[in-house]
Amino acid sequence: MKPAPFVYHAPRDLGEAIEALAEAGAHGKVLAGGQSLIPLLNMRLAAPEQLIDINRIEALEPFGAEGAGVRVGALARHSQVERSAEVARAQPLLRQALKLVAHPVIRNRGTVVGSLVHADPAAELPAVLALLDGTIRLARLDVMRDVPASEFFTGPLESALEPGELAVSAYFPALPERTGTAFAEVARRHGDYALAGVAALVRLDEDLRVASAKVACIGVGHVPIVADVSQECEHRPASTVDWAGVARAVQDRTEPEADIHATAEYRRHLVGVLAMRALTEAARNAA
Repeated sequence: MKPAPFVYHAPRDLGEAIEALAEAGAHGKVLAGGQSLIPLLNMRLAAPEQLIDINRIEALEPFGAEGAGVRVGALARHSQVERSAEVARAQPLLRQALKLVAHPVIRNRGTVVGSLVHADPAAELPAVLALLDGTIRLARLDVMRDVPASEFFTGPLESALEPGELAVSAYFPALPERTGTAFAEVARRHGDYALAGVAALVRLDEDLRVASAKVACIGVGHVPIVADVSQECEHRPASTVDWAGVARAVQDRTEPEADIHATAEYRRHLVGVLAMRALTEAARNAA
């Protein structure tokens, strides 16, 4: 199939792009990596009247450590961020998650910010942003705002992005000392969307006891589900925590639904297995 007719814009700078988006309003779509948008256009599941291609805007390309975290521009490709040693030092969870995103060919073109804006509850990067309390920077005419992940993801393929707004970057806070992360998921085939997945973060205190622990789950809710399980760890040394019990607490906070790929019960079971696996690995990385 081919997409429905649309007016094509190829702005050269951010101001021009925002003006085009303001004019298009709810009838406009942004093209960056296009790995989700192009199939939707071809199947006519999306039929915007105007398409704004931002790939020529050099100001949206940079990414790297910024302050106490990582700032990723709207045109930074998955593969670029995945391979960056600077990013991995500042925020290792990004690399851990990105290596699970689709296939190398997709990661060479797809963008980190585009994946966040697509807001698929089974995707890895929304869970990473939610777990880290990151933010998305949105721009429109004369206005720039930073939206926290807890407010950005509003439903399946739905976000706080408003008509006329452009997501220009995402910010992933860095980790405190003695903090470890991990990402575990199960998919029918490597590169497919996960049936369920868990991103985990564990922080130890100076005595190597668990000071905080939380997870973000994908594929088991309408948005990434973040669960703080610090209390269940009882401030014990990581080696003596009942991680199986903690994983059961994570299961209880999920809302899986059945579909053609898996039953709700199976997804809940996977969350428990993956939570235990990811939390244990994160605790090891923290130590």
